[in-house]
Amino acid sequence: MTNELEQARQLLDAGDIPGTVRALRPLAETAPLRDLAEVVRRLSSAAGFDDLAKAAKRLAKKPENPQALYDFGYGCVERGVSFLAVPALRQALRHVPESSALRVELVSALERDHRHTEAVAVLTEHEAELRPWPEGYLLVFNSLLAGDLSRARDAAARLPAPDDDQWEWAHDRVRSMLRRAALAATAGPLDGRDLRGWHYTLTGGYLGALSPYGFAAGMTGRYAYLQDTVEQCRAGLDRLASALDTTGLKPRTVSLLPGRAHHILGLAAAEVLGLPAEPYAPGRTDTVVVAYDLGALDDEVAVTLRERVDGQVLYEHATRWTDPPLANADMSALLCQFVVEPWGPKLRHGENGTEEVPADTRSEAELAAEIVRADPAPDPGDGETPPDPDEAFAAFVAVTADGWLTGTRIRLGSPGPVGSSRFD
Repeated sequence: MTNELEQARQLLDAGDIPGTVRALRPLAETAPLRDLAEVVRRLSSAAGFDDLAKAAKRLAKKPENPQALYDFGYGCVERGVSFLAVPALRQALRHVPESSALRVELVSALERDHRHTEAVAVLTEHEAELRPWPEGYLLVFNSLLAGDLSRARDAAARLPAPDDDQWEWAHDRVRSMLRRAALAATAGPLDGRDLRGWHYTLTGGYLGALSPYGFAAGMTGRYAYLQDTVEQCRAGLDRLASALDTTGLKPRTVSLLPGRAHHILGLAAAEVLGLPAEPYAPGRTDTVVVAYDLGALDDEVAVTLRERVDGQVLYEHATRWTDPPLANADMSALLCQFVVEPWGPKLRHGENGTEEVPADTRSEAELAAEIVRADPAPDPGDGETPPDPDEAFAAFVAVTADGWLTGTRIRLGSPGPVGSSRFD
């Protein structure tokens, strides 16, 4: 343990803040809190997080003080290092087991770290004492994200409507998820490998394609690093057309979001769907809003997409599953961690080894036309991914259509019960 902590200290001495955070992750649950807090104090000071640095300093002095433990845990959650909050909040809850505030904060830390089964365990340990809002809601929500449908349904059956309007969105959220889960369960197994079914259940969106690489090696249908192609863009648009046709939805226009990549894909979508294209305007009904990558969109525009509009479909080609956008798309062509646009600078293997290919500077219209001309035949991949023909996608849409385009598009930060390997 001393050697591992010393490695973290050395990384911090070298100014490697991300490396220090990575080094602390496997130590968080086993390192003495006093030692952990001291490293976090230095780390927070180096990152400019004065509030967390002060909380860590207090914890290093009083590692058994419930308030110091809570303040440190709260600060870690707020600063995006929830895994560091968990051991401190667990210890605080041991001192004050009746504290609902501590319990909720611990569940929040576990939830943000995607440890939903652990969050459920914390809540069920004192299930009879839980307040319906927010603790009863958190039990339903984390049970869903853990893939425990039976527990989620049971907890939801005991969850009364909220007295406070501030929880209405949360109540609607879990009810919508449970309705979609019932539909998805008739279309597929909804197990730990059913990525399309769980994506629909949790986000309300359709997933166009599964990655044909590494399914059995930990990716389970998601991409990690993707050098995108015009063929994949065209295949995604064809599946969008299939979803619209299967559900009987008839948009009147394609809305072009600001930005080169969004424009290129939007122009191609308009051609494929046979619809006129026009600049995006918030509140426009009966339109397909086309994004290449919503995470690259300006936040001021992105937040306007969170509210559902009649007849509006939000389509995203490449959804970054490790850093989801502010608004969940109604359909994602694929899920990836990092993506390079087909027209962006990229690497390729040449005669002299790896070489850089500069960005394609052709006009948006020319690149859109290339997408339209592209062959959408699926990549055969490594042969280990379950088959995903067009007919299977259309069948899934047909069975689940009643739950599509319902509920809000509130960002979901968790990958849910279907895990995938990722770069840290």
